[in-house]
Amino acid sequence: MVASLKTTSKELIDLYESDYSLWVLETVKHLQNRDFQSLDLENLIEEVGDLSRRDQKKLKSLLKRLFEHLLKLKYWQSEVVRNQAHWKGEILNFRQQIRDELQDSPSLRPFLKQIFDDCYEDARKIVSIRANLTLDIFPDNAIASLEQILDEDWLP
Repeated sequence: MVASLKTTSKELIDLYESDYSLWVLETVKHLQNRDFQSLDLENLIEEVGDLSRRDQKKLKSLLKRLFEHLLKLKYWQSEVVRNQAHWKGEILNFRQQIRDELQDSPSLRPFLKQIFDDCYEDARKIVSIRANLTLDIFPDNAIASLEQILDEDWLP
């Protein structure tokens, strides 16, 4: 159990740099007690702003990984027999994680559309290297629409 501290705003600012986890716990306590004068507002505002960026980064990573596995399934013919079950499992996993993120934050759906082409291009380059395939094997544009990519019943 963490020792209970009666922290001031200055002490919270110092705590942010020295013990982030304790800073979070103390900040929550101050918020629960409506002790707004003791809050480290500058770092609190920064942390709250970072929450959305973290969700965006997570979605971007999931979409890129989803594209990677779809491309492997479609184009890495020398490995498809040995790895297709694993790749299909990963495809489903990434789709479900994206679905869950969008259920929690539906406002992130437009962000997926915004990063769609970049994620495809990144995945194309990664799979090209991992599969030792030339980049021109993959289409320049995404192999399917966002709706198809996210559809659990669709495979290339």
